[in-house]
Amino acid sequence: MLILGIDPGSRITGYGVLDVTAAKPRYVASGCIRIRADDLAQKLAQVYAGVSELIGVHRPGEFAIEQVVMSKNADSALKLGQARGTAIVCAANHGLPVSEYGPRQIKQAVTGSGRADKLQVQHMVTAILGLSATPQADAADALGIALTHAYARRGLVTSGSFGGHRGRRKGDSWRDYRP
Repeated sequence: MLILGIDPGSRITGYGVLDVTAAKPRYVASGCIRIRADDLAQKLAQVYAGVSELIGVHRPGEFAIEQVVMSKNADSALKLGQARGTAIVCAANHGLPVSEYGPRQIKQAVTGSGRADKLQVQHMVTAILGLSATPQADAADALGIALTHAYARRGLVTSGSFGGHRGRRKGDSWRDYRP
């Protein structure tokens, strides 16, 4: 079973595809959908087309996406929300179940700290998946989203905010992932 993780953006939308049928999540693909349009409607159309193409090529069984966090710039948050909504509609139109995870939840699941920075997420995604090269930041974030969903499927991550050991079953660790 494949999971498609999406890190939405109105300029760059990261994606990561993981195979979770084995004992450990296996890297399939990652990269970025680079939005070239200036007009908002055309940007959203490019996000939709890019996600639709990824779904057509990889045929994932599940879709995971990052939730929007309010920032100081309301305009940026609205644009991000629109790109995110476009990706969700695309997944729904392809019949995929959609799961959403907050940034702190993703950082906690991947690095062990909800306050990790992008470099820490990149490093841990590279290490967990045994990649020979570090993925671009948006692609690493999308892989982190897919990993978080893989862990959530196993009960190693709970929905909502993290704290202490609430995201793990007794005796388990996110490092001990087994589907």
